[in-house]
Amino acid sequence: MRRSRRINRELAQMYPDAHCELDFTTPLELLVATILSAQCTDRRVNQVTPVLFARYRSAADYAEADPEELEGIIRSTGFYRSKARNIIGLGRKLCDEHGGEVPRRLEDLVKLPGVGRKTANVVLGNAFGIPGLTVDTHFGRLVRRFGMTRETDPVKVEHEIAALFPPKEWTMLSHRLIWHGRRVCHARRPACGACDVRHLCPSYGEGPIDEETARRLVRTGPFS
Repeated sequence: MRRSRRINRELAQMYPDAHCELDFTTPLELLVATILSAQCTDRRVNQVTPVLFARYRSAADYAEADPEELEGIIRSTGFYRSKARNIIGLGRKLCDEHGGEVPRRLEDLVKLPGVGRKTANVVLGNAFGIPGLTVDTHFGRLVRRFGMTRETDPVKVEHEIAALFPPKEWTMLSHRLIWHGRRVCHARRPACGACDVRHLCPSYGEGPIDEETARRLVRTGPFS
């Protein structure tokens, strides 16, 4: 626990501006953007959502959307048919069961079409300020490399990491780990020699330890 919390503190110094890289202004916009981000980059989603959000402003708009029109707008995000189906279903369920508003409880969010725990926690943490851990591929990879858990199941990972940190840290911890995973601790070749938390990492050496070589692997943001 002490090492895990120290890693979090050092990541906070490395990424003082860490934040959700999806563009949004309302909880509904973030919910839809997060659904679109599945198997897609945040940058691509942010290129699509200005047109999408201008066309569909409420849950009712999505509920009444023409599937072909919606698919055409989100096509470039991939899996556009299933995403459109989920978004239309989402709009209908919000209207039918939640007065057209995005609910503030995880147990309600995960019952919405296309919404799992990861998406729910993104919305809770970033739209409502309710602590949540966003266990995406970057998060899972880094907590295992840092020795915070050995679990691979996202729900088990979430519960183990939640036990290591106070709830007030969950949302920002998620951002910091995701930012570090996108920029330095890559899946195939982590830039170990350029990592500022290498002295705390039990997986140091999985990637190049020569600083010059490692620096060439570091990617600069923003990724939105």
